[in-house]
Amino acid sequence: MTALGNFTAGSYRFIPGPFQYSAGVVADSGFAIERVRFRRPVPLAAGFARIDAHLAARGRPLTAFCACELRSPAPFSEDGFTAFNRIYVGTLERWGVVKDEINPVARSNVCPAHAPPPEPGFHAFAYTVPATDGSRPSFITAGNAEAAEGPGPYRDRIVRPGDVSPDGLRAKARFVLIEQERRMALLGVGWSDTTATQLYTVYDAHALIADEFAMRGAIELGLTWHFARPPVAGLDFEMDARGVVREFVID
Repeated sequence: MTALGNFTAGSYRFIPGPFQYSAGVVADSGFAIERVRFRRPVPLAAGFARIDAHLAARGRPLTAFCACELRSPAPFSEDGFTAFNRIYVGTLERWGVVKDEINPVARSNVCPAHAPPPEPGFHAFAYTVPATDGSRPSFITAGNAEAAEGPGPYRDRIVRPGDVSPDGLRAKARFVLIEQERRMALLGVGWSDTTATQLYTVYDAHALIADEFAMRGAIELGLTWHFARPPVAGLDFEMDARGVVREFVID
């Protein structure tokens, strides 16, 4: 089983992942996670500045930044995604969050099919705060699509590439759900600990909700379905989940 990394400066632990994100985070004992959503996506540089100001106002260090949700105009090519990730990670390196290619921050990055933003930016972000009640775990899983983690191009790891038939979508959904459950297990949580579950696809998932999502307990508090694509061309189905203590919406 994968050992969690400890990001003591941020008061959370994380599932190690590639340089651009961790696979999930869970707050340390005595801390909890808050989530903030922008009313409209904020471009990357301006978003980082807004996050910096918000953390300062909350009396939290930059290292408390533990997760974010990005929105991009359209799926990237493999090379384009790597180039974008280097820009994103550069700020986290300056903040003292990423060091030696180890990135503790969980992330989702999807592409709205309707009214996409003109450039990549922040939809939401999360950070740790001292907990007033430590009885519930506080966590966020990174978004994962239907491609196994590992080296090499995404196209070589996609489940049923190009197959968006009902059977193909079922295989993709099952893979994504199992990976979400694996990540939650590593964080010491499960579906019953979630406060929100999010799905990202432009394909019809209605037939999957009863016998793939509900039977696993993945929609006890409902399911937020974003009409959006995963961030890399060729991917079709993505999810993330969270269990947080407080959420805000800001302009």
